[in-house]
Amino acid sequence: MDRQESIKRLFELYCDDVFRYLVYYTGSRDVEDMVQEVFIKALKAYETFAGRSHPKTWLLTIARNTAIDFARKNRRWSFLPESWLANVQANEQAPDEIVTQGEEKAQLYAALSRLKPNYREVLILRGIKELSAAQTAEILDCSENKVNVTMHRAMKALRAQMGDYADERELIKHVR
Repeated sequence: MDRQESIKRLFELYCDDVFRYLVYYTGSRDVEDMVQEVFIKALKAYETFAGRSHPKTWLLTIARNTAIDFARKNRRWSFLPESWLANVQANEQAPDEIVTQGEEKAQLYAALSRLKPNYREVLILRGIKELSAAQTAEILDCSENKVNVTMHRAMKALRAQMGDYADERELIKHVR
């Protein structure tokens, strides 16, 4: 399989993951240009991919760096705005349950946006995208231990802001 066919296959498999990651990371649903840029960079760097990591991890690393580059160019850095919540779809629930969940998610997104950037990154990758500590460490170019410590501190900071939710799984469940 040649380089273009390989990237095409990776696009088919991981385009949605890259898109969702960039939405969480940037706080904007207008990330199509960045997704395109990620796969262009992947195409150009395909020969340097040694296969030591999972292709999804490699693509999310490129996505993170692309988002950072775009943020530097645009001089704005906002994460998880409440406008993103307008796209959350309800399953068959009572109206009062839907309203309560919407309020809880809005509070959670607001709390996430107030966290330090490195806390947000780890929470997005580990908690929301459900990557392993090793995959997260590779994307963030740090040790697994640092990822685990940062995750612990991020959850502690998030719990302090949220108050009502003491359980990490409960917090992350509301983000998904």
